[in-house]
Order: sequence, then structure tokens, then C-alpha cells
Amino acid sequence: MPKLVIFLAKHAALGFVMAAAFVGGLVALDVGHLRALLAGSHDAWLPASILTFVMGLTFASVQMGVAVMLLAEDEPQQPTPRGGSKAHVSGLAVLQPVPVRIPARRR
Repeated sequence: MPKLVIFLAKHAALGFVMAAAFVGGLVALDVGHLRALLAGSHDAWLPASILTFVMGLTFASVQMGVAVMLLAEDEPQQPTPRGGSKAHVSGLAVLQPVPVRIPARRR
């Protein structure tokens, strides 16, 4: 398998694990009386699994997106030109304003 597919699969699995922990916390803390609702249901596994799956999709997507965004490499440092009018701050050029005279004309 390509390295990128393995990278994304690992982060998707991490997102599903985080979602399972999140849903477990929701049930354990009885947020919105979720534990009471699940305890009173005949088939409590169905809504719990659907909630875990949907949260897993959300958390996995966010986790994969964050992981891909953190893949960015630093740009190579450009050598500072000699005698230029630009000041370089951490590799980025900062432009300096230059006053320009514009003659006024009557219409």
C-alpha cells in the first residue's frame, strides 16, 4: 500500500478511537440523560453504535485533515540579496514604503 494511504488510515483509526472515547464519556457523564435513554431502550446497542459511527466519521475526517495540514514542509531559505531595499524576516520579504512625489495640476 502507498505510504499516504497508510498514513490516512492510521489517522482515521485514531479519529474513530477518539470518537468511541467521546461517546463513552457522553454515556458515562449522562449528558442529556443519554445513559437513562439507552438503559430504558430494548435495543440500546443500535443507537449507541449509530452515534459512535457518526461521531467516528466526524472525528476521523477532522483528524485526517489536521494530519494532512501538518505535513507542510518549510520552504527553503532564500539567500539574502546584497544591497537590496527589502528587509528579510524569517525568510519572508518585508516591503518598505517609498514616498513618491506627484505634481498637482489644474483642470
